[in-house]
Amino acid sequence: MKLSRFYKSVIKFGSQCDPRLKKKSIKSYADTAILYGKPDAEIKKILVGIDIEVGELLLADRIRSKQGLDLVISHHPEGRAYALLYEVMQLQVDLLKQAGLSQAVAEKLLEERKAEVERKVLSQNHNRAVDAARILNLPFICMHTPADNQVYFFLKQLFAKKKPKTVKDIIDILLKIPEYQEAARNMAGPRIFLGSLKNPVGKILFEMTGGTEGPKDAFDKLYRAGVRTLVSMHLSEEHLKKVKDASLNVVIAGHISSDTLGLNLLLDKIEKIEKLEVIGCSGFKRIKRI
Repeated sequence: MKLSRFYKSVIKFGSQCDPRLKKKSIKSYADTAILYGKPDAEIKKILVGIDIEVGELLLADRIRSKQGLDLVISHHPEGRAYALLYEVMQLQVDLLKQAGLSQAVAEKLLEERKAEVERKVLSQNHNRAVDAARILNLPFICMHTPADNQVYFFLKQLFAKKKPKTVKDIIDILLKIPEYQEAARNMAGPRIFLGSLKNPVGKILFEMTGGTEGPKDAFDKLYRAGVRTLVSMHLSEEHLKKVKDASLNVVIAGHISSDTLGLNLLLDKIEKIEKLEVIGCSGFKRIKRI
C-alpha cells in the first residue's frame, strides 16, 4: 500500500465514524497528517505508538536496520498537526447539540475553549519529533481524530445495545473489551471518578473524540439538558471540579486504552484493504477483530 493511499484510508474511515451529521463535507482532519515521507512510499511494515517522540524514532531506526520498517505512526499529533489541534475541536459543537444544548451556547463554549487550547499549544516545540524523522529519513504520520472517532462510534453502538442501567453496568461493559481488560491488568483500567456503582446512568455523554477535553463550563448546562453520566477518556482536575458541582456521574474508561481501541478499530479497516505487519510500542498493543 502506498503511503498516500494509507493516509486517504485513515481520513475515509475516520469520516465514516464522525459524530457530526454532515459527514460528506469532511475532507480532512487538522490533527492527522503525513509529517514526513514521500506519498508514493510503499508501506508493508509499520511501528505504531500512542506517542512517538525522538526516543521512539530512534527505536524505529534500530528496528529498520535489523528487521526492516516502512512507516512510523503516532496516535497523538506532532508537528503542524499538533499546532492545529484546536481546529478539530469544532466537532464538539455537534456533540453538545446532540446532548441538548443550543447551537449558540455550544458555539460560545467551544470558541472560548478552542482559544485556550490554541494558546497552550502555541508555545510547544511542535517539530522536534518531525525533525528527528527527517534526519533519520523515516516516513512518519499521525492519526488522531480518525482513530478517536472509532472509539466514539464503537462505544455508542455497544451501549445502545447493552442499555446499562447503573454505573456498575458501564464498568462491566467496558471490562469485556480486550483493550480495557489489558489496561486493568496494568492497573489503569476503567474506574468511577464521581458517583457510585448503584447510581442510575440516565442519559450518557461520550467524551471520546474532538481533539481534547471540551469546555469545563458546559457540565451544568448538560445536566439541565438531561445528561446524567459522562464516559470519558480522561478528565483534568479543573474539569473534575466543575463536573462535581454539576452532580454528574463520571466514568473514566482510560486514556491510553481508549486510544489503543481506536487505533485497533481503524487498523482493522485498513487491513481489510491490504495486510500489514504491525509492531506496537509506546502504550499501543495490536488486538485484531478481523
